[in-house]
Order: sequence, then structure tokens, then C-alpha cells
Amino acid sequence: MHTTMRTMDPWQHDHVFDEGNEAGERSTRVVMWITAGMMVVEVAAGWIYNSMALLADGFHMSSHVIAIGLSAFAYRAARRYAPDRRFAFGTWKIEILGGFASAVFLLGIAALMLAGSIERLVSPQPIQYQQAIVIAVVGLVVNVACAVLLGRAHHHGHDGDHHHHGHHQDLNLKSAYLHVVADAATSVFAILALVAGWLLGWGWMDPLAGMLGAALVAFWAKGLITETGKVLLDREMDHPVVDEIREAVEVGGRETATRITDLHVWRVGKGSYSCAITLVTHGPDLSPAQVRDWLSQHDEIVHSTIEIHYST
Repeated sequence: MHTTMRTMDPWQHDHVFDEGNEAGERSTRVVMWITAGMMVVEVAAGWIYNSMALLADGFHMSSHVIAIGLSAFAYRAARRYAPDRRFAFGTWKIEILGGFASAVFLLGIAALMLAGSIERLVSPQPIQYQQAIVIAVVGLVVNVACAVLLGRAHHHGHDGDHHHHGHHQDLNLKSAYLHVVADAATSVFAILALVAGWLLGWGWMDPLAGMLGAALVAFWAKGLITETGKVLLDREMDHPVVDEIREAVEVGGRETATRITDLHVWRVGKGSYSCAITLVTHGPDLSPAQVRDWLSQHDEIVHSTIEIHYST
């Protein structure tokens, strides 16, 4: 004989816009405006001094202005719609979607950088090296400052988010951070290429730097697309928390021969997970509350749906 009990816990779905999110939003907005200012300077200088490395860095930076602005918008949208109960598990995935879109945009810009660099390699142009180097160095300093600003916000967001799994990443903030780091990397490539062209006469280094920068940006973009895509598609059944749920039920239900017949786990926050569990047990008194007690050691599980089949 099988009887079934199904229950859901009264989990509050409202998205809490915590201090880490606020710090991330603030820093992202500031970095967006700083990057926009530097972008105008680099594009103008690259055009005037005829440096493809500098021009590529400037156009690359313009893409980052849009992408970082998208990250800031995602924070604002997540905060604005937090009370909207149509979002069953809160608005956190708006931030993930922002990070994903930003990464896709970054990948497209890498392709444009590569095309521009190949064109300049085939048809080289005279470059005013000294002036271009000065602008590239200023751009690098600005990028490093922005990276430090976002890095502090990133660590601040982790302060209240430690447990035995390690850090839970703010992927929206990470996307903005990667854009700034990518800018810094392309600035370094531009400086090296311009110095080599100026001192050694290696004019081919300028477009080569653009190509190397494009490859690095594409590599980072691919990694971010993978990370955010996993969350958006709920493809996280390989996360350690899944094995811990199984272990908690196996240990807690040892005396009643309780076993999991179906389990689904998905992320609903930066460090929060929801699960739906179907159990078969020989213990007639087993209740969903007792199962939740088994799971309580894992505080990242904020919502559970538990179905129990009683076998006699």
C-alpha cells in the first residue's frame, strides 16, 4: 500500500537587494561613466594618430560602456521588480541575463577587433607612436582603477556569503569586471605594440596586438557565457549541493529505509537553491518537516517541495 503526502514550505520569494548588490550597482554605474569618458579620448586619439591598437582599444572600450551599462540596468531592474510576485523565485536571474547578454556582446566586439586588425595588417598605415603611447598609458591607468573599484565591490558582496562551498559569484558584476580587465589587457597589448613600433620599427606589432586582444576577449567571453548559461538553463544538477541533499536523506532516513526516487535542484539566488524531492519510505511517521530538518544543515536550500510515498 502506498500513500502520498505532498507539501511546500512557505518560502518568501521576494528578492532582497542586499548590500553586495547595492555595492555592485553603485560601482558598475561609476565605472560606466569613467569608461565612457576614456573611450572618447582613445577613439579620437587612435583616429588622429592612426594607431589600430589604440583605435581597437577605444572601440573595444565603447562596447564595454554599453555592456557595463547593461549590467547596471540589470541591477536596477532586479531591484525595481523585486516586489513583483509574478517572479516566482525573485528577480535574481535578471542580473544573470544581463551578464549573459553582456558576454555575447563582448564576443561580437572581439570579432570586429579581429577583422579591423587583419585589415590594418594587410594595409599598414603610418602611426604617430609617441602621442599614441601616452594615450594608451592613460587608458591603462583608468582601466586598472576601474578594475580595483569593481573588485572591491565583488569582495564586499562575498563578505556575508561564505560557507563550505566557497564563494557564490555575482555573475552580473563579474561580467562588468571582465569587461574592464579585458580593456586593461588590450591597453597593455597596445602599449607594447606601440613601443615596439616606435623603437624597433615593427609596425606589424600594432595590428598583431589588436588580434591578440581579440583572442583574449573572446576567451573570457566564452567562459562567462558558459557560466551564466548554466544558471539560465538550470543546468546545475552536478553542483555539490545535489550530492549533499542525497547524503542528508540517506543518513537521516537510514532507520526507515527512506530513499530518493526523484530529485530536482535549481538555483534561485546568488547562493540559494530550491529543490523538489520525491521519497519512498517504510517509516509511517515520516513527515516533510522531519525531512527538512535533515536538510537544515545546508542553509543554501531556501525552498523545498517534498513528496513522500509510504510503503507498507
